[in-house]
Amino acid sequence: PDAVQKTIAECVATLINDGDTLEIGVGGPAEWIPRLGVLENKHDLGIHSENLPRGVGSLVANGIITGRCKNINSGKVISTACGGGTEEEMNYIEMNPIFELHCSDYVLDPRVIGAHDNMVAINSTLSVDITGQIAAESLGSIMVGGTGGQLAFAIGASLSRGGRSIVVLPSTAQDERISRIVPQLPGGTIVSVPRVPADLVVTEYGVARLRGKTQRQRAEELISVAHPNFRTELR
Repeated sequence: PDAVQKTIAECVATLINDGDTLEIGVGGPAEWIPRLGVLENKHDLGIHSENLPRGVGSLVANGIITGRCKNINSGKVISTACGGGTEEEMNYIEMNPIFELHCSDYVLDPRVIGAHDNMVAINSTLSVDITGQIAAESLGSIMVGGTGGQLAFAIGASLSRGGRSIVVLPSTAQDERISRIVPQLPGGTIVSVPRVPADLVVTEYGVARLRGKTQRQRAEELISVAHPNFRTELR
């Protein structure tokens, strides 16, 4: 991870409280969060996640993730799949009754997600426009990834009592030549999460808080976490 990934992870950690249940998406800055030490001062975290990124097993082994505060599947780590960890981590997970794999119909059901108190969904994205539309699947008409569970977790987190949906991305691409926070998404871009359930957007420049804001307030929030080189143009 570079300095940008580490700073984003540190920002995300300020939004996570003891006892929260986390979903952590694979790919991009989100996937680094379990491995950068930013969760090591947290207590009794839980996991209900589509996939388990590397590092989650180690957090369980070290007593940081216990699931003790989960009001569904208490004490269990719930996901649809896991893999890609170190040999030591995978050996710890194998046949460990703390870890349970369930079908996506269950894990990605927004009603199940929202039934967790303090559900925190953390996912990476490619770009966000200043209305709060989140594009995690394509750049214009060029497909980069599939749908995944990002929308299901964004909706589920919004239904959760105390829930939060966090989207993470570096502020720029191509050696700071392109802003990832844009006035409008390019034609053909797939909107993965519409602006209504958009909540928290994190870059290396801080946290934009969108929920309940007017359109002008949302734009100002997102401009504040854009790269300084692009803020005047965005405004």
